[in-house]
Amino acid sequence: MSTPSVAVIIVAAGSGTRLGRPEPKAFVAVAGRSILERALETVFSLSQPAQVVVVAPVAMLDDATAIAERVAGAASGYLSVVAGADTRQQSVAAGLASVGPDVQTVLVHDAARAFTPVAQFEAVIAAVAETGGGVIPALAVADTIKQTDWTGRVERTLDRSELVAVQTPQGFPRALLDSSYAVATTDHTDDAAVFAAAGHPVTVVDGDELAFKITTPWDLRKAEALVAPGVSTSQGGSRVGTGVDVHAFDEARPLWLGGVYWPDEPGLAGHSDGDAVCHAICDALLSAAGLGDIGSRFGTADSRFVEAHGNVFIEETLELVRGAGFTVGNVAVQVVSNRPKVAPRRVELERVLSQLVGAPVSVSATTTDGLGFTGRGEGVTALATALLLG
Repeated sequence: MSTPSVAVIIVAAGSGTRLGRPEPKAFVAVAGRSILERALETVFSLSQPAQVVVVAPVAMLDDATAIAERVAGAASGYLSVVAGADTRQQSVAAGLASVGPDVQTVLVHDAARAFTPVAQFEAVIAAVAETGGGVIPALAVADTIKQTDWTGRVERTLDRSELVAVQTPQGFPRALLDSSYAVATTDHTDDAAVFAAAGHPVTVVDGDELAFKITTPWDLRKAEALVAPGVSTSQGGSRVGTGVDVHAFDEARPLWLGGVYWPDEPGLAGHSDGDAVCHAICDALLSAAGLGDIGSRFGTADSRFVEAHGNVFIEETLELVRGAGFTVGNVAVQVVSNRPKVAPRRVELERVLSQLVGAPVSVSATTTDGLGFTGRGEGVTALATALLLG
């Protein structure tokens, strides 16, 4: 397993009294899934591996661990769960103490901002690397802001062009954040304040309306509306993506194509089992969700996928797609090759692939009339189109 250079601390230790629920806020369900689970799904959708540290209430450590391990799946080796403290700042300090020695960049994120897009995490990581300082996402303030005295009397109107509403994740060079916490003597409301109090610069990047914090019952209702059927948690509506995968035949290997085994047929060369159909489906799903491609997500440098079957890639891809707020509408795949003959097993392929994807998958096949490498019988091409729903 590669050693991550990025860590994300998920702060989930708050009581959430303003939400008016008996359980701590991070464990409140939004349309059947906890706030913590939804926050973690986004974090485990990052394009690069990251250490994930969940800071949870002492009484909820077992629950937090179960939720986090379920979301992490095969990436659970990057995960740790630690007990929080009385204040947010103390809870973050507990999370920092669990960050691995090779981590260079630390992001601190409130679990209550459960719908923060993965792009916001990526933007903060990139900005920390570019600036070498602290980075916070923020939104411009639209309302007129007044300053009042203790009686409620307005003293002055502030210039809103100089004000921003701060969100998370907030990102920092690890060494500077460690030293900032080591010298902190005041309890601050966010990590950027701790960092700035130690004399380090903080830069603002664009935030996102979806990164709102679930604090009150009204916020919870807003969150539930976001994940109601037909409403997207990302960019709205349906999205279509395409994927293509090509593999050469390798007589020394067994053939796995479309998630099924083909006896007496030459296999396909590759880092994994070479299942071009499953790989094309993954590319189509990732493309539709705006999450890159199979090469960037599950590259040949990742030892977890040596000889892995196509179902492994589909399962991992579906975790990313769901974490981005989408469900699969349907997938269509076309196989371009002289062999194997798809027609006799089309129904079986569609059944197996539909079960893997959790949505209808249709399969078709064609040849190239002797033209090109597929026409010469040198390999297989698969093309896929996927429809995602918000």
